[in-house]
Amino acid sequence: MSDQRPTLVTGATGFVGSAVARVLLERGHKVRVMVRPTSDRANLAGLDVEIVLGDLTDFASLARAVAGCRYLAHVAADYRIWVPDPQAMLRANVDGSVAILRAAAAAGIERSVYCSSVAALGLNADGTPANEATPVDEAGLVGIYKQSKYRAEQAVLDLARQGQDLVIVNPAAPVGPRDIKPTPTGRMILDAAAGRVPAYVDTGLNVVHVDDVAEGHALALERGKTGEKYILGGENLRLRNLLALVCDVAGRRPPKIQLPIGPLWPVAWAMEGIARITGKEPLVTRDHLKMARKKMFYSSAKAMREIGYKPRPARLAVEDAVAWFRAAGMLRK
Repeated sequence: MSDQRPTLVTGATGFVGSAVARVLLERGHKVRVMVRPTSDRANLAGLDVEIVLGDLTDFASLARAVAGCRYLAHVAADYRIWVPDPQAMLRANVDGSVAILRAAAAAGIERSVYCSSVAALGLNADGTPANEATPVDEAGLVGIYKQSKYRAEQAVLDLARQGQDLVIVNPAAPVGPRDIKPTPTGRMILDAAAGRVPAYVDTGLNVVHVDDVAEGHALALERGKTGEKYILGGENLRLRNLLALVCDVAGRRPPKIQLPIGPLWPVAWAMEGIARITGKEPLVTRDHLKMARKKMFYSSAKAMREIGYKPRPARLAVEDAVAWFRAAGMLRK
């Protein structure tokens, strides 16, 4: 690249953000990353990046982070299914996203890619794969995370309509290496690989390799159309099939018991009550059960057609995730 002004990546200490930073470095970008002072920087180890301190809720820090940059990949988000303080998630995911994108425009950044989520998109009642144009029932969005990502996406679309060069990507459920927290999806993969998932409910999700999601960010930056959304997904899998795949990779017997959702409501109530006392995220929540009633299946056809997105099989994502969890000492052989 002849123009060596840096590309700023937010959330680069996290799962998806660190993968995005790696892909951009491989493509010749000079990368600057915005990290919070308290963030674990393990995912940045060995990367030739410029580090600046900032926080989505500290608006003054955002102007410093974007200063002198050419592009922005805004990946940072609070991704949890259950939170003790919903307003904190809204401040980060909605207000923080708008603030950094406005700061980017003020700093003269040429183009920004905003990492949304399939959580902000609609679903088809019949379980067929949804796409970027599937209508969204805002009142039916389950949980504060989905609500926050939907509100943020609408605000980003407004900025694009006002003339800012913005492209939106909607990753599905990313799986793969460097899931240090781990994310809710990563926790499920880890628990299944460790033999801690004795049963399942009848639901489904779209599983994608985290490195494919990162590649999709770069493709959106290079080829995406302003104001457009691109689903970055992989394979649509029933939960029982995903768990069987994880167990096969990990060398375990897959769970055989399918549980009805109804009897699990008291369990979810109890776990949320305990979580409010301990502050630890519950394994099962009411929002988990509400989401499980729908198959979260999506089509990446638009991204494949318009920006050249090419996701790999879900098995490769699971293999890489299990291998990384083992190497990181989070999963015993």
